[in-house]
Amino acid sequence: MNILYISDVFFPRINGVSTSIATCRKHLLHAGHRVVLIAPEYPQRFDDDKDILRIVSKKILFDPEDRLMKSSAIKELLTYLKTIEFDIIHIHTPFVAHYMGLYLSKHLNIPCIETYHTFFEEYLYHYIPVIPKRWLRKLAKSITRKQCNQIDHVIVPSSAINDVLKKYGVTTTRSLIPTGIELDQLNHGDKKRFKEKYAINEDRPILLNVGRVAHEKNIGFLIRMLTHVWQEIPEVLLVIAGEGPAEKSLQKTALSLGLQDNILFIGYQQRMTGLNDCYASGDIFIFSSNTETQGLVLLEAMACCIPVVSTAVLGTRDILIDCPAAIIANQDESDFAEKVVQLLDDDSTRKKMAAQALIYAHRWSATALSHQVLKLYQDIINNRYETARLTDAALTVGDTLTDVEQDS
Repeated sequence: MNILYISDVFFPRINGVSTSIATCRKHLLHAGHRVVLIAPEYPQRFDDDKDILRIVSKKILFDPEDRLMKSSAIKELLTYLKTIEFDIIHIHTPFVAHYMGLYLSKHLNIPCIETYHTFFEEYLYHYIPVIPKRWLRKLAKSITRKQCNQIDHVIVPSSAINDVLKKYGVTTTRSLIPTGIELDQLNHGDKKRFKEKYAINEDRPILLNVGRVAHEKNIGFLIRMLTHVWQEIPEVLLVIAGEGPAEKSLQKTALSLGLQDNILFIGYQQRMTGLNDCYASGDIFIFSSNTETQGLVLLEAMACCIPVVSTAVLGTRDILIDCPAAIIANQDESDFAEKVVQLLDDDSTRKKMAAQALIYAHRWSATALSHQVLKLYQDIINNRYETARLTDAALTVGDTLTDVEQDS
């Protein structure tokens, strides 16, 4: 099968969408399929293969981490893309990629599906704060409804997001297929090496948060929550691994709360090396994002045998509800802190949850979930061709009836 991906983001831009694309693409390639990816060109170089087609792009004023692809440069690829004879196109983001995905779908005469990766109703305000939040929410709902109803099928990563799209008025058929995790890349870290690198006392308890350091991730809540934990466990350390536009303001918040000695920002960590060591160091993984369509880092933490304390909002509910390795906290700093303190103080429960975490994470393997994506592709392609066959047959019958009527 020849599959065409198109996205407004990909590595070296680090986020959940990039990871999801890379993970699924890897498994489809291993299964013998060809996956061509159209993605923006970034100032930083990345080790691309021949089927990653980089598009000339420019900066986005309100979001300096991302890039805006040039539509005309994508259209210029059409002649080349026609030579590959694609079976399906899969859109991963709702900006230039969405509209150019529709364009390519039409001109290549192939079905078009899209994954709803990002909950834009709560996302946009952090990047366009000059516009009232209620207006941006209304705009996000309207655009999402229109875009999802323009394509053949929508993949949603969680049941909560499926419910959101239904409320928006999306009528396009949808499939629930979460993004899987690469279990073989996790749980190989060295806790001692990490603590030595950052000069952390061997016995110091570590709370860990991994991910993009962005406003919509609600990390400020975790920092304020830490003031309550600190009162009970003064030596506690919150390690924040990642980079993003909220980092400076969060550092200021930590300083204003007197927590500069209890919070360590370590930036982006390379997967398979620094990130695994980072995961290995954590006693508890803490998370409080309100905008996740799934929450891959929760599963990664569990795959590294770390128990989780988290709120359960939107996509994270599917992961956390009935999970033996997680404690769900309210969106309340005191409640969250109380659960963290109780778990830090209970070595036996923490070890039991850590053992259960690895078992639970295996349910979400990338291998199994990529098979679901592949089956969906094949079903959509088959349905498209069957519909076309029936349409052609109906036209033939219609033509025949017209001929008979004329003859009579």
